[in-house]
Amino acid sequence: MKNHWILLLFLLIAQEDPFQARRIEMVETQIAARGIKNPEVLMAMRKVPRHLLVPKELAEYAYQDRPLPIGEGQTISQPYMVAYMTSLIQPKNDMKVLEIGTGSGYQAAVLAEIVDKVYSVEIIASLGEKAQEDLKNLGYKNVRVKIGDGFQGWPERGPFDAILVTAAAESPPAPLLAQLKEGGIMIIPIGSQDSIQELVRLENKNGKIKTTRLGAVRFVPFTREK
Repeated sequence: MKNHWILLLFLLIAQEDPFQARRIEMVETQIAARGIKNPEVLMAMRKVPRHLLVPKELAEYAYQDRPLPIGEGQTISQPYMVAYMTSLIQPKNDMKVLEIGTGSGYQAAVLAEIVDKVYSVEIIASLGEKAQEDLKNLGYKNVRVKIGDGFQGWPERGPFDAILVTAAAESPPAPLLAQLKEGGIMIIPIGSQDSIQELVRLENKNGKIKTTRLGAVRFVPFTREK
């Protein structure tokens, strides 16, 4: 019954905001229909204005079931993948999360709707600076963005309850694993650009890493400082 009233409220808002209507449709047809059930993840996906976190000329396509280019050879993942990766860390409002690959800031915004603090690292300065500005303009005060090599993580802000990596690496970076709390979870695509990539869940249990393979994916390659 509670979810019914929440949905009704969003429908009323959607009468004045056509993008809100598209977000509701996106969540129902692309995300909930594919098995994502976490209510906080669904709520965040209904709320975050994805069309304001993609290039203006692509705003009309923001809620379609596909990734979009954001410049510098990078992309923003399809909405379902963002929701799926978010749900895999079992987000809670007291968590501190590290994101590697800020991109447009969309994944960080979704996380910020749920968790206490989000730290995001972006190696491409132009993307990171724009994302930081856009997130600030949208009112997200619990997100920090740093320009740097994501391979090293953000050790002075760790350890983290969860780490999300939004680019494919050949193997899990050791510095990131070292920044996971006991019981912490990392979600990362593993594989090269020219091979089949696989989404992997890594959990720090008693100082050992438990690996769960989650299926084939396609991400841009993990970029390192030269």
